[in-house]
Amino acid sequence: MNLNFNSYDTDTFYDELMQAPGVPRPGAKILVERIEALPDGDILSRQKAAEAAMYNMGITFTVYGSDEGTEKIFPFDIIPRIVEADDWAYIERGLKQRIHALNLFLDDIYHDQKILKDKIIPAEMILSASSFRPQCVGLDVPRGIWCHITGTDLVRDKDGQHYVLEDNLRCPSGVSYVLENRQVLKRTFPNVFEASKVRAVDDYPARLLETLQFLAPENISSPNVVVLSPGMYNSAFFEHSFLAQQMGVELVEGSDLVVMDGFVHMRTTRGFQRVDVIYRRIDDDFLDPKVFRSDSALGVPGIMDVYRNGRVALANAPGTGIADDKAVYAYLPQIVKYYLDEDMILPNVPTHICADDKEREYVLANLDKLVVKATNESGGYGMLVGPHSTPEQRAEFAELIRKNPRNYIAQPTLALSRAPVLVEDHFEGRHIDLRPYILYGKDIYVMPGGLTRVALKKGSLVVNSSQGGGSKDTWVLSK
Repeated sequence: MNLNFNSYDTDTFYDELMQAPGVPRPGAKILVERIEALPDGDILSRQKAAEAAMYNMGITFTVYGSDEGTEKIFPFDIIPRIVEADDWAYIERGLKQRIHALNLFLDDIYHDQKILKDKIIPAEMILSASSFRPQCVGLDVPRGIWCHITGTDLVRDKDGQHYVLEDNLRCPSGVSYVLENRQVLKRTFPNVFEASKVRAVDDYPARLLETLQFLAPENISSPNVVVLSPGMYNSAFFEHSFLAQQMGVELVEGSDLVVMDGFVHMRTTRGFQRVDVIYRRIDDDFLDPKVFRSDSALGVPGIMDVYRNGRVALANAPGTGIADDKAVYAYLPQIVKYYLDEDMILPNVPTHICADDKEREYVLANLDKLVVKATNESGGYGMLVGPHSTPEQRAEFAELIRKNPRNYIAQPTLALSRAPVLVEDHFEGRHIDLRPYILYGKDIYVMPGGLTRVALKKGSLVVNSSQGGGSKDTWVLSK
C-alpha cells in the first residue's frame, strides 16, 4: 500500500506541511507529490534505511537516570519540516535583533548596570539569580561579545504566529543532529531536495571555527582552538566529539589542560602546546575550581585568571546564563527597546513571573491551565504541563512555588504547530518546535534551518530528547 495524505488529519492545529487533508502548503508540494508517487512500501523502507544509517553513524545522546543504558539513538522521522523563504527571513531578522540586544544586556549587567539603575528590570531579579556571576563583574570579553553560540527555541501557535519559547545561551546542544539529519535526508530524497531548492547547512562547522578564531587574542595569526568537554558521560558528548572532528580541532577534557606561565597549555605527546581559544561545553560552575565550585574536577584551575588577562578566549563567555534565565526572558521586550530603541520582532510567549505577588496568585489559581517552568532548568526537567498533570503534581508544584517563587515562571499552554510523522503504515500529526543556531563573531549569522524537535508521543507537548522526543530535518527554501 502506498501512503498518501488524503486522510491525514490536521485537526485544529497549524500544520507545517499540510493546509488541509490532501492539500500541501506551497513549499511542500514537490515533497508531498514525490512521497505519494512512491511504490508500495517504499517510504517505510526509506525510514528503516535512515534509522539504520543513524545507528551506524553512532548518533546518540545520554538520558540521565535512564534504565535503558547510558546512550540512546536519537529517534528520527524522515518527513522533513519545510520553512518557506519569507517565513525564514522574518525569523532571521528577529533572531539577529534578539542576540544583538542580549549581548548589550550582558555587557551592561557585568559593567555599569544601567538597565537596573533605570529600573527597567528589578535589580533583585538579576542579583538574586543563581546564574548571575559576581566573579564576572568588570570583565572585558574579547571583541565585546559575550554570547557567540546560541540556540533559541521557537514555537508556532495555531494562528500561525512564531513565538520565542526560550533562549539557550550557555551550552546549547543539538546542532550536530541538524548536520547529521541533513546527510541522511540528502540520501533519502535526493531529487526532491534539489528540486525544492533547500538551503545548505553544511558549512556550519567552518563558520563556527571562523567565529572562534575571531575571538583569539591579538597578534595570533593561526590560533589554536579546542573543544572542552566534561567527558563521555555528558549527555551531549556525541556532539562535542562531532564538532571537534568537523572543525579539525582537538577535543579535550579539563585534565588535558593546564595553566602555566600565565597561559593555557594542552598536554600532547610532543609536550605542551599553547591554547588560544576554548569552545567550552562545561557549565560555569565547573569551569575553574579556583573561582566557581571548588570541588569541580572537570575544569581547569586558574583558567579565569588567564581569561581576564586576555590570553585565552572562552566561548561562550562565563556569566551568559543570566540572559537565558527564564524570569529574565520575560523582560526581553523591554531589553530590546532599552538597548536598540526598537520593538521586538519575534514575540515572547506571555510569561507570568512567580516572584511577583499578584502574578504568583494568578499562577497558583490556574495551575491546571499553565505550563510551569523552573527558571534555570533545561531539557524538560523541573516542568509542569498543567492540562496534562494530576492533582498531586499540581499540589507539589504549588508548594515548590511558594517556597521559592523566584525560581518559577508560568506560561499559557500554546497549541503548538504539528507536522506529519510516519506511524506504522500512515501519517499522524505530532507537535514540534524549532531551535535555530546563531553565531556571533565578526557578524551575526543564523544557520538556515535548525533542529526541529518532535514530541513523538501522541498528544504530548514535550519535545525534549531527554523526555522521549525525536527530530526531523528542517528545510529552509530559497526564494
